[in-house]
Amino acid sequence: MPDINALQSEAYHQSGYFTASQARAHGVSPQLLDHYVRNGRFERRRRGLYRLTGYPSGEHDEIHEAWLAVGPDKAIVSHESALALHALSDHIPNAVHLLVPRRHRGLRPPPGVIVHTNAREHPVPTVWRDGIATTAPARTIVDVADDLQPDQLVMAVRQALARGLLTRGQLEEEADRQRRRSIIDHALAEATQ
Repeated sequence: MPDINALQSEAYHQSGYFTASQARAHGVSPQLLDHYVRNGRFERRRRGLYRLTGYPSGEHDEIHEAWLAVGPDKAIVSHESALALHALSDHIPNAVHLLVPRRHRGLRPPPGVIVHTNAREHPVPTVWRDGIATTAPARTIVDVADDLQPDQLVMAVRQALARGLLTRGQLEEEADRQRRRSIIDHALAEATQ
């Protein structure tokens, strides 16, 4: 028996979004899903991704859609997109950045998505922001260190420290792990002046 209420409940925890596989897990067949789309109960956002009709738009809908389209079991929001979810710096990403395990490196990303692979075997430090799995602030800042303008990097470090999102030690440890210590040391020196 299809459990529409359970599907809607799951969608409410994901900013109104749900995937076709989540619908199947709740007993909703593709035919029933199409029926609800035609009747206006759900909206088809892209292949395999749906949203409850009338669910209010959010600031990070584009990130949420891309993350769910690739698969929350495969991807973590990272790099510039994670920086936006953490509200660090004024940098505006021009694409949605997702991090996937190396075994998914052949994944074909949806339009507007940049997929990065995690070559290391240890788990990626992850936090949840707006119902989205995101790289932890220290990992995020080190990931974008080479791509941001220096003043934006310093701003991100300063804001993260001031808001207690990370400690200096966590940032230095992640920088050591990724071998980007010199650029992070410079940003830390500027941010703590």
